[in-house]
Amino acid sequence: MAFLLKSSMISSRFRSHSQNTEKGLLSNSSRGFHVEPGTREKALLAEDPALKRFKSHKSSVRTLKRVGDVLTIVVVAGCCYEIYVRATMREEARKQAGEIA
Repeated sequence: MAFLLKSSMISSRFRSHSQNTEKGLLSNSSRGFHVEPGTREKALLAEDPALKRFKSHKSSVRTLKRVGDVLTIVVVAGCCYEIYVRATMREEARKQAGEIA
């Protein structure tokens, strides 16, 4: 009986502690405030002309993605067609074997 009383006291303590932390998190939220980046952050985010030649061009990347998507669809369609052809050929072979026997 003492164990049950002790465990219920512990669980109520956890509940009250979690309610306090939830209230504290909501009241101390810093997400509502905007902080301007410092000079170092601005320098890191600035565009570097030395790295410009390594960046890919958006239109060529978009075209390449489209070509890759089309090739993927063609390969999947080809595989499905092969499976269909083999299944129908096997079914025809079974029918012919059944007629002969």
